[in-house]
Amino acid sequence: MEVKPGYKQTEVGVIPEEWEVKRLGDLGKWKGGMTPSMQNPDYWVDGTVPWISSGDVKSVQLKETGYYITNEAVRRGTTTMLPAGSIVLVTRSGILRKYLPVATNVVPMAINQDIKALIPEDEVSSSFVLHALTESGPRILSRCMKAGTTVESVEFKWLKAFAISVPPPLEQRAIAEVLSDVDAVLGGLEQIIAKKRDLKQAAMLQLLTGQTRLPGFHGEWLPTKLGGILIEQAKTRRQAGSGKESGNYPFFTNDTQSGREFQDEYDFDADAIIANTGGTAFFRHYSGRFAASMHCLVLKSTVYTKWIQYWLKLQEPMINDRCFQGSGLKVLNKKTLRDLDVLLPPLAGEQKAIADNLSDIDAELRALESRREKTRALKQGMMQELLTGRIRLLPTDERHA
Repeated sequence: MEVKPGYKQTEVGVIPEEWEVKRLGDLGKWKGGMTPSMQNPDYWVDGTVPWISSGDVKSVQLKETGYYITNEAVRRGTTTMLPAGSIVLVTRSGILRKYLPVATNVVPMAINQDIKALIPEDEVSSSFVLHALTESGPRILSRCMKAGTTVESVEFKWLKAFAISVPPPLEQRAIAEVLSDVDAVLGGLEQIIAKKRDLKQAAMLQLLTGQTRLPGFHGEWLPTKLGGILIEQAKTRRQAGSGKESGNYPFFTNDTQSGREFQDEYDFDADAIIANTGGTAFFRHYSGRFAASMHCLVLKSTVYTKWIQYWLKLQEPMINDRCFQGSGLKVLNKKTLRDLDVLLPPLAGEQKAIADNLSDIDAELRALESRREKTRALKQGMMQELLTGRIRLLPTDERHA
């Protein structure tokens, strides 16, 4: 492959001539974590020092954690402390089957034994390394995973040997600033989405229980049993059918809410609720032609279907507690489900108005989530261009200033 002027071929690909290839182990000091004894309350009670476990690494900036340890635990050397601006990577967790969690801590924090941390040297931008490791995550996992372990783990010596391209310090900071701006947009979207979900939950609680009435509706709601407004349909099919990969309409199983395309003679053409019958409650409203496995319960509503679907969604925690019984794999107790009490708006118009109100919130959520996914895709494309030097942010005379 021809390399254009100003670039060079390296083990990590074609990069600008003034960039270097460096091993992760050469970017600074690496540390592993520890867990203070859970049996010693002096290490945990009223703790104020954030202590990072693998479940905490969910965003690129860590500001708080699920557990806090005491200064006594730190003083006795029972853990590993990191200065602010370190890079933390999850190196042992089931989540590594999906992706490599990477973050930077904005305040000093401690880490447990499932975390490795890099304290970058002075000439290395912490923010640049964060973005480089995020972009390199799939390749790190493909090359550095241990074999034969019960829990997915990254081999530390292989991790330190992993190579990335590193520009001069000023260009590192320029790249990091642009990508961090995109992260700030993503963080803002995440906050808006979280608030919108909280708003939806509050609206469901108020509207679906009659605590708040929409304008123009009055009168008492009617107590009834769920079995009186949801009628079980007969036709479902054995799980074997889900092995087919293509067809004309969705096939719903007990482990997916999205279904897959399927073609079979056992199908519904209805406005219905599909309920999972094993393990955990979920209820899916679907209109049109579909098939469902024998591990699903197909229910026909005698009231406005979207209203009862939202009501079921609100009640999922309670349904899990009360309706799923049995040894081993929990299964849905149909009688308990049918006997659940429902307070029902007597007018179809009010049922529809409530469902439409909640559907509007859902539409806003989908729009926000779509914007978030597009921004993530934009960032991914930007990382591929900026972290390889295919796009340069600084003019030639400023790259080494």
